[in-house]
Amino acid sequence: MKNLSVLLFFVLFSCGNQETILLSKSNVTLIKEVQDYSPIYLFFKTKGKDTLVEVNRKNSISSTNWIFHIDKRLPLRLVVLEIIKLQAKKEGSMHKSETSENYFSYSDSIHKNLAFLSFTKVKYQLTNPKSGAIAYFSKNDFSLQKLKSISGKITLGFDKNLSFGDYLQCKIAIQNSHLSNVSQKEFVY
Repeated sequence: MKNLSVLLFFVLFSCGNQETILLSKSNVTLIKEVQDYSPIYLFFKTKGKDTLVEVNRKNSISSTNWIFHIDKRLPLRLVVLEIIKLQAKKEGSMHKSETSENYFSYSDSIHKNLAFLSFTKVKYQLTNPKSGAIAYFSKNDFSLQKLKSISGKITLGFDKNLSFGDYLQCKIAIQNSHLSNVSQKEFVY
């Protein structure tokens, strides 16, 4: 794990092909170490002008923690579709451990280590929220100031075209601010 942690990207060798994942970066480590895990890789691919996501989950074992290594260039709308499928597959497995968790990986550029953000309890919705206090993060505006002006339970909404890297920056900042009133449902629209 230490050798991988100093890299800003992963290189995965499979079947003789070299694949690269550009990880998101932050200057803070939320979780430094995860034990007993299976890696899930979401690669950035293009076909003509289309952006595609390629999922490699060959080594995923439902009774372990899952670490999602996701290319920061991927649009959130594609990433969330794959995460929903994978979460459902893990939840539906009869081998699933009740204590296993799901994590996003990223690079802590200050401390030069691989870091993790748990998202086990997050339930993604691909619709507009119907009601409540909503903090919406768009491609050009992902300031946390909007969270501080909301009282009560806060529902997070994200622009579906936001890059995964920008989404993860928002999530790290929210987690690092220790807000206790954030809903576990997240809306991507």
